[in-house]
Amino acid sequence: MTPAVAEPAVLSAMGRWQAWLADERRMSARTTEAYAHDIHAFFAFLAEHLGHPPGLDDLASLRATDFRSYLASRASAGLARTSTARAMSTIRGFFRFLTRAGLADNAVLAAVRTPKVPKSIPKALTPEEALEAVETASELSDEPWVAKRDTALFTLLYGCGLRIGEALGLKRRDLPTGDTMVVTGKGRKQRLVPVLAEVRAAIADYVQACPYQPGDDGPLFLGVRGDALNPGVVQRQMRRLRALLGLSESATPHALRHSFATHLLAGGGDLRTIQELLGHASLSTTQRYTEVDQAHLLDVYRNAHPRARSR
Repeated sequence: MTPAVAEPAVLSAMGRWQAWLADERRMSARTTEAYAHDIHAFFAFLAEHLGHPPGLDDLASLRATDFRSYLASRASAGLARTSTARAMSTIRGFFRFLTRAGLADNAVLAAVRTPKVPKSIPKALTPEEALEAVETASELSDEPWVAKRDTALFTLLYGCGLRIGEALGLKRRDLPTGDTMVVTGKGRKQRLVPVLAEVRAAIADYVQACPYQPGDDGPLFLGVRGDALNPGVVQRQMRRLRALLGLSESATPHALRHSFATHLLAGGGDLRTIQELLGHASLSTTQRYTEVDQAHLLDVYRNAHPRARSR
């Protein structure tokens, strides 16, 4: 039997927290599972660090040095700072829930600094690369309907700026037939997204060629056996596309979403509109794309301006 990583009362509190995330915060099952994984890893550390599975009293009495030991253990294990930052954010959220529920209160956590994460700029494809990727997607499979599926999916990601999870979460009843479609994003929040004629045509072409009929409640994008298309398959197809076109490692399915936003901004789109189209809760998230555009402008300047080239 696997040893318990925490006392029953703590595990019960964790179950309540997960239910709250799903019901009140409306987080997806995948997100709550990822959060649970972070908390279980923290409990496992505490069980070894304290010498026994932690109870609620233990959580309330943890010192800043205990949390710093946890951070040090992750650093020693070679875990990325981005992963540790996410784990600490999850732990803080769990402890806030414990405080609100009257189960445990630990004020020292606020004094523990999360490792700084390097600021990343979304990596977009150039307009030419994005269009070439979409147009070449049909060459990834010898099965005609699968080739049409890949074209439809990549066209949708770039043409509408969807996350891969949002695209694969579409049902057959969501098949776009007009100028807009409703997309369910993070936190099960819905937004209205414009649909280009090229996107509608590519999806309609795929659906007509697809040999499976899953019904209105079935997934729109299907795998070769007729079940829901796995994100790993999409990632694999994009890797093949990278090799075929000589694209960089940053050319991922999510990069098509970045490209959608970056190209809209470069074409004169305003941040608020792009925020709505992407389904970002915060404008600060969307503002990262201004840095992408500025980086592109600086790159063009350095390569084109005579004085810049001469230095």
